[in-house]
This record gives sequence, C-alpha cells and structure tokens, in this order.
Amino acid sequence: MPPGFWIVVLIKDFTTAKSRLSSVLEPRQRRGLAEMTASRALDAALALAPTLAVCGSIQAADLARLRGAALVVEPSPSGQNPAAARGLAEALERGAESVLLLSSDLPLVDRAALERMLAHAELPGSLVVAAAADGRHGTNALYLRPPGDFTLHFGDASLPKFEEEARLRGRQFILHEDPSLGLDLDEPSDLSAWHRLEPTG
Repeated sequence: MPPGFWIVVLIKDFTTAKSRLSSVLEPRQRRGLAEMTASRALDAALALAPTLAVCGSIQAADLARLRGAALVVEPSPSGQNPAAARGLAEALERGAESVLLLSSDLPLVDRAALERMLAHAELPGSLVVAAAADGRHGTNALYLRPPGDFTLHFGDASLPKFEEEARLRGRQFILHEDPSLGLDLDEPSDLSAWHRLEPTG
C-alpha cells in the first residue's frame, strides 16, 4: 500500500446494531452478528494498512483495541456521516494522504476484497472509488484521495450523490462492484443471501 494510506472502519454500538433483523434474530444473536462482522472488517483492514476504528460504544472500542486498531470513541453517536467525518479528520491529523472508509457490517469482506477495490487507487490524481451495496444504490466502502475537501452522503441512494460530489470536486469517480463488499446485513433477506454466497469447506 502507498505511504500515507489509512483505513477507517465505522463500528456501531453492538447493542443497537441490526435492529431491522429483530423479526428473525434475538438481541443476543444480533449482537453476536455485529461483533463478527466488525471483527472481519478490522482483520481485513489491519492486514493491509494502519487502521482507525470509529466506535459507537465502549464495547466496540474494546473489540477494536484487542484487534490492534487505533481508536476514536464517539461520545454521542449520531449516524454514519458524522462518524465517517470524524474518522477522516483523525486520519488527516495522523498524516493520511488517502483513506478507505469501510462499513463494519459486511459478512464476506476480507483482505482480498479490499485489495481488489484498492487496485483502482493505482490511477493517478484525485480519486473517489465507491463500493456499491447490492440492490440499494448505497455505498459500503469509499476510497478518497485526498481524504479532505469532500462532503459525505452515506445513507439512502448515496452512490449517485457520491458520483455528483466527485464531479463537483473535479475528481475521477469509479464505481466498484464486488459481492464480498456488496452484501451488508440490514434486512432478513440479506441473511439468506449471505448463507447462499458464503464459501463452504
């Protein structure tokens, strides 16, 4: 990886994560799922680059610390965009020249998936690479070079918003589609997709 590259993993409070799965999973199961996916994201990130975890609770911070990530704990979590902005600001203070913002609810993410996305970073100049969320026009990972001077739009239909933001900022925009980054666990149907796509053996 190039010098000055950081990965920022966004980790919600485990006790409130996966609320939309409450019809099919008990609270203990939802918490375990959130911890599992956060661990996967952290391990994939730490295998490649210095990693900063923006954590929505002390429990999430404890997990990230044990994995070896640097930490920012949100005193009052208020959504993905403020968390990501806080992570970018901290990474910039630590000398980041490029940053990959990574969701922590991707059950198939691994080092190879991140490497495939980061292959686009070999292109020169100011760059935005967005990993699409399956079927929702959302964004599960976002690479920014440089990491500053860019407004964040995570949430519903964020992909076209990020593309337009890149155009306004004079940056090249690349849409990256990869099943290992596309599947996030938000709805009951996502659990079925996960079990269908998860490697066996």
